[in-house]
Amino acid sequence: MAPTWLLIMCEIAVIGTMLVSGLFLTFSSFLMRSLALSQTAAGIEVMQVINREIWKSIFIALLWGFILITAGLAGYAYLYIPGPATTYMITGAALYFFGVFVLSYLFNIPMNNHLDALAYDSNQAATYWRNTYLPRWTFWNYLRALTSGGAAICFLAATALLAQGG
Repeated sequence: MAPTWLLIMCEIAVIGTMLVSGLFLTFSSFLMRSLALSQTAAGIEVMQVINREIWKSIFIALLWGFILITAGLAGYAYLYIPGPATTYMITGAALYFFGVFVLSYLFNIPMNNHLDALAYDSNQAATYWRNTYLPRWTFWNYLRALTSGGAAICFLAATALLAQGG
């Protein structure tokens, strides 16, 4: 059986990556629809405020902190754990890194920055909001929810295998 600390860290990875996935899913499944159904300027203004405030929240510590945790677990597994648990841990870390970090910096964050640079009540902002931001941001955010959820499933499988001695 794996050391207790390793099982605890894997459980923490499951919980953390699933929390991140849940927040992404919340945004994509109903928050963005709610903002889209609001008055255009109001939806834009609220999203601008959310995008500024989220950087000051515990969510950012979870989001980026779990990149370090999952990468550390994958590295440890690669070096010290033979068997299928290693594959799950490496896959989970890769899903989380590419699905959360890379997608965020390639798509969602640049779109947030572009939206933030526009006056919330301008025609330019309204056009960007309806034609680009809402559909594309939501698509990439759904993908972030799926990949972070997939990472949680991988770490759950790894935890189960490690607990069984495999």
